[in-house]
Amino acid sequence: MKIENSTKAPKVGFGEALAVLVGMLVIMGVGVIKFGLMPQTPVLIVIALVILWSRLRGFTWSDMHAGISEGVGNGIVPIFIFLLIGALISTWIASGIIPSLMVFGFDMISVRWFVPSVFLVCAIVGTSIGSAFTIISTIGIALFGMGMTMGINPALVAGAIISGAIFGDKTSPLSDSTNLASAIAGSELFAHIKNLMWSTIPAFIVSLILYTIIGTPENTNANLDKIQSTVNVLNANFNITWWAALPIALMFICAIFKIPAIATLLLNITVAVGMLFIENPSTKIKDLANIIENGFVSKTGTASVDALLSRGGIAAMMGTVSLIILTLSLGGLLMKFNLIQTAMAPIVSRLHSHGALVTAGILGGIGVNIFVGEQYLSAILPGKAFKQAFNDGGLDNLALSRVLEDGGTVINYLIPWGVAGAFAASTLGVPVLSFLPFCFFSLLSPVFSIISGFTGIGLKTIQGKVEDDRPLAEAELAN
Repeated sequence: MKIENSTKAPKVGFGEALAVLVGMLVIMGVGVIKFGLMPQTPVLIVIALVILWSRLRGFTWSDMHAGISEGVGNGIVPIFIFLLIGALISTWIASGIIPSLMVFGFDMISVRWFVPSVFLVCAIVGTSIGSAFTIISTIGIALFGMGMTMGINPALVAGAIISGAIFGDKTSPLSDSTNLASAIAGSELFAHIKNLMWSTIPAFIVSLILYTIIGTPENTNANLDKIQSTVNVLNANFNITWWAALPIALMFICAIFKIPAIATLLLNITVAVGMLFIENPSTKIKDLANIIENGFVSKTGTASVDALLSRGGIAAMMGTVSLIILTLSLGGLLMKFNLIQTAMAPIVSRLHSHGALVTAGILGGIGVNIFVGEQYLSAILPGKAFKQAFNDGGLDNLALSRVLEDGGTVINYLIPWGVAGAFAASTLGVPVLSFLPFCFFSLLSPVFSIISGFTGIGLKTIQGKVEDDRPLAEAELAN
């Protein structure tokens, strides 16, 4: 069925748009924070109320259908990727890959330095691979299991994993979000990554210091005994082998050759399935299908290990997938009715100083994350809204692309109804509001970006690009 848009959409004023957005925030905040609901229900209620408001304002059903279709259409590929990640997690556990990573990790990483080591490992591997979701759902699960065994606060370990994964995603030329921010702002990719370092490196260093200070377990000797007990259980119930490093190496190879995420995940699932049949040739196809569809169920007889390793499967990702569909639908409606654009326009037009522009851009990205909960839209909407204002204020496109990262893509992990936040919470089993205080890198990135805006340190201006004795107008045209 073809959906026709209305010929003349009603105009929404600033006050009305702001009232609708604030009402949305109150409903979602109260539902998730006060009543502890899963984010799907509050978001669905908000969608229903936005549709009711739109009908009262004279928008047509075709407008609503078009907004939902356009919003969800942008998320088809991410949805498919999430389903593959569910299958990847379960096959990696069943084939012994994640248990092997845990056993070898216990040998290589000191209990005393575990939390900062987690942050560093996820940051380094994430930079090479360029996918925070992949890091969290693979080595992140192994590291999380190690942290639980060591008796470290699960929220702290989750925060270190997510922070490292975000750093890697943010600084990798292979990252979708990094490429998106660069493209939206109109900046060159590698120049964008280089310019990110002015806020990223300070946030990284401070985060590492904080993880080092607060990451020391209380009773090291008792933890060592628990680690040895866990290692014995893993050795007795899983095939622990150095071949487990093969899928990790395969991810690096795929990254080097810039193989897309879907192909990379399918290839890794295939390798994991192959390892499972080699280790246990009697595995039935029906059992394998059940693992892929419903996840792996650990039956070691040790409750702590079984709780850690019973996870994954396509079915386990359906909660996240449902949230993606809902948030993308909401985002599509808000864009169709010009609510966010209308609310941002008067603010953007009154900005003049560099510090104010950067701060407003950061807050714009955070606001989109809060109101919509979708990572890509948190870069797209502020990018379109602020680009002209940044240029008029004398700021280079690189300044805008950094703002889109620091206030947009990295913040989505801190929103309970955000796609990235919900994914991390469901994958690691730690609520967003629990790991939020420990996700230092995400919290610090916008702070250092704002500091750069007011001090001018590392802030790229159009005037700063003038070379030789060319007049400014000529330099702007050249850039």
